[in-house]
Amino acid sequence: MEIERLERAIESDPGLAIGTAKELVESCCKSILTIRGIAFTRTADVGDLTKLLAKALDLVPDGISDQAKGAENIKSILRSLTAIPHHLALLRGLYGSGHGRDGAHRGLEARHARLAVNAAVSFIDFVTETHKHRGQ
Repeated sequence: MEIERLERAIESDPGLAIGTAKELVESCCKSILTIRGIAFTRTADVGDLTKLLAKALDLVPDGISDQAKGAENIKSILRSLTAIPHHLALLRGLYGSGHGRDGAHRGLEARHARLAVNAAVSFIDFVTETHKHRGQ
């Protein structure tokens, strides 16, 4: 339901979509960490939460042999995936909802919001599936 609401905001309010995408990623991280019994501080930002989650789920495993076909490619994709929350947070700070703006502020277009939302959904889908796959 949250993702559907987020997708509806892309065209009508790109700033809201960007801000909400970051918030949804943060909520996902907190939920999985809580379920797994991993403590985090109330002041932890999305970068801190992502690092904890990546470690807890072993998202970028060291155990993949470099001789395995595509090993470096999958590691690179996973590193990029774990960078998404950080970049969403920066984008939200510049263009997303949740910050007061002056009258001269220009936001991003719907296509940028769609990119941010799709990146957030990809992150959420992957970490949620990994969480389920790894068990508690």
